[in-house]
Amino acid sequence: MAVTLEQLLQSREERHLHQMSLLQLYPGSTLVCMTVIMPGPVKRDSRSLTVAASGENEMEKAFEGQIRWHESRDLETGYEAYFVTDVPRDEAKRICCCIEDTAPLGRLFDLDVIGEDGAPLSRSAYGVSPRRCLLCDHEARYCMRNHTHTLEELLTKIDGMVTSFKKADYKSK
Repeated sequence: MAVTLEQLLQSREERHLHQMSLLQLYPGSTLVCMTVIMPGPVKRDSRSLTVAASGENEMEKAFEGQIRWHESRDLETGYEAYFVTDVPRDEAKRICCCIEDTAPLGRLFDLDVIGEDGAPLSRSAYGVSPRRCLLCDHEARYCMRNHTHTLEELLTKIDGMVTSFKKADYKSK
């Protein structure tokens, strides 16, 4: 189902409000919010659910035994997951950047460590390079803002990544 820009903006606002309430519920803890990156108007499909499951699995492995609370939201506007941990924010940010950069589908989800002010901690503040484009060597932001690649090119790349992941996962079982 295609979603509108208005629905996406409303979802973003609701996500921020939910993050703020979780920060109040778990003072002193670290909040990580995972969202799936899915270009185009369809944010929820079999690909995005595969990416979401992979991201949650990576988080559970990386923070094994240290997750105090976890919630998943399977929304038409995109999959979201929230993790509360006692791992200090700086360490959590480094772990999340490592997952994004090394997990097989890490490029297809965002792991935002949320600061006490409700803003995500930036990669650059930790000396981590900006995320790269799926299709070329530019920064992802550059290509996104300039519409360097077509939606079809991006979705073809995502399809290939998800298919390869599923094949590798199937072989490992």
